[in-house]
Amino acid sequence: MSNSEGRIPTNLRTLRILEVLGNSDRPMTPTEINQELKLPKQTVHRLCTTLEEEGYIIRETNGKRLQPSPRLKNLASGVLYNSRNQIALRQVLIDIADKVKETINLVVPEENGMMYLDRVETDWPFRIQLPVGSHVPFHCTASGKTFLASLSPALRKSFVKGMNLKPMTRNTFDDSGKFLDELSLVAKQGYAVDNEEFMEGMIAVAVPVKDGKSRYCASIAFHAPTQRMNLESALECKDFLLEGAKVLGGELFS
Repeated sequence: MSNSEGRIPTNLRTLRILEVLGNSDRPMTPTEINQELKLPKQTVHRLCTTLEEEGYIIRETNGKRLQPSPRLKNLASGVLYNSRNQIALRQVLIDIADKVKETINLVVPEENGMMYLDRVETDWPFRIQLPVGSHVPFHCTASGKTFLASLSPALRKSFVKGMNLKPMTRNTFDDSGKFLDELSLVAKQGYAVDNEEFMEGMIAVAVPVKDGKSRYCASIAFHAPTQRMNLESALECKDFLLEGAKVLGGELFS
């Protein structure tokens, strides 16, 4: 251990543990965390225990590896939404909504599904109500697909195998093999669709927002009733979402 590492205050060491976990695409053991930090083994274990007791990290079901908890994810979402970048973020969503003419959503993953962090409503009198704070399933929504497609193939397969692919409509993917094929397609093409898979009479398109290191941060999505827009017309608007995601990724998440 270098002298500089030894002089790092405890609170900063704690933040560095959270940073390592937050930057990882999989749960980690304290030993794996310390491969990056190079701190005394007992120090890392003690700080991880404290973070777990305070509810900022949780263990996998097997009890060996650690991952960010819903409390930490909510904290991160709150910091983002209430930061000075909120005005810029909101303006990007408004700009997309003006072009698409439908409700635009900023959606982030949580333990129990995708959560609507922000939205800009359409002016149409007939619209689908999914207010800020709502949670929707991973497996039958465009935003959920973009998140799952961002995972490594191995982690994606493990995630899907453990999911309850509950049929919400006749179009919902309820076969894990077919759903994994769908996610591979989403990863390749860079966007996802919901073809009346979550609700009868509703279609949606979503794209991922990535930071400067190409890591998934959130999804930008819009949905519309099929009485007003079909899937082909919706896909004609995807470039507006991709442009907005590029702006958000470059200005707010880098």
